[in-house]
Amino acid sequence: MEGENNPFANAQQQLEQVARLINLNPELHERLQHPSRFIEVNFPVRLDNGKIKIFRGFRSQYNNARGPYKGGIRFSPQVTAAEIKALSM
Repeated sequence: MEGENNPFANAQQQLEQVARLINLNPELHERLQHPSRFIEVNFPVRLDNGKIKIFRGFRSQYNNARGPYKGGIRFSPQVTAAEIKALSM
């Protein structure tokens, strides 16, 4: 997915624009293009009706250079990995 349908692609495009404007060090630019960690989990939950449903979760930890990681967690069936990466970026 590219462009406006992919929040992470949008965030990366913004990084590209800023990197050019400020003449960002290429090594730093490379480091900022990807999260430090991205965790995807699937976990089973037994529902009230006795059935088991698998839920998926994401955690993105982008960069902790300026302190603790922030952002990157959402609880919603519609959330995507790209959205979580963009939020953490």
